[in-house]
Amino acid sequence: MHRLTGVVTHRFREKASVFLTELHPARDAAERAQVVAMLRKRDFDATHHCTAWREGVPVSAFGSDDDGEPSGTAGRPMLAVLEGAQVTDLLAICIRWYGGTRLGTGGLVRAYTLGVQGALAEAEAAGSWAEVRILRRGAIQVPTAQAHLPFALLGAFNEAVALEQRFEDEAAILRFECPPDLVPDLEHAWRDRSRGGEIRWE
Repeated sequence: MHRLTGVVTHRFREKASVFLTELHPARDAAERAQVVAMLRKRDFDATHHCTAWREGVPVSAFGSDDDGEPSGTAGRPMLAVLEGAQVTDLLAICIRWYGGTRLGTGGLVRAYTLGVQGALAEAEAAGSWAEVRILRRGAIQVPTAQAHLPFALLGAFNEAVALEQRFEDEAAILRFECPPDLVPDLEHAWRDRSRGGEIRWE
């Protein structure tokens, strides 16, 4: 999974229409709305401002908008490219100036796909990606007298990190995070150590 570190642009022409694709870091709806408003004002003479976006680690929300192009010919192909590239917390906006020649449904899908692919390639060439690790969060609950046991478990796994411990009535609850591929080993180790105990995953 990767995040964009700066704005990237890619421009090309397809049968007299000009396509300008921009990738912007954007972690929430407010940031996306700000970018779209700015680009609509800047490129007020464009025919379409089509968008696709993803947010969250792991991805918790995504969406797209054809902005007047035939349904499914712009936003969805753009989003498919973002999904395939495993990127998040960004907005792709493809701005089109219609040149008088119709591209047809297939031509539009191809153009919007190429636009995002080109912008992703520009970002790669510029070194504009930061790797993001996806982590799972879990919690282990034990009697207060055994509050040390979850720490002993996590101590055996270098990539597991304790986040907080709290006490509720007679129980101690330790929350932690770890890479997803560590989940089976942690569960197995905790079952053995606690004689059948389970980890709650968020």
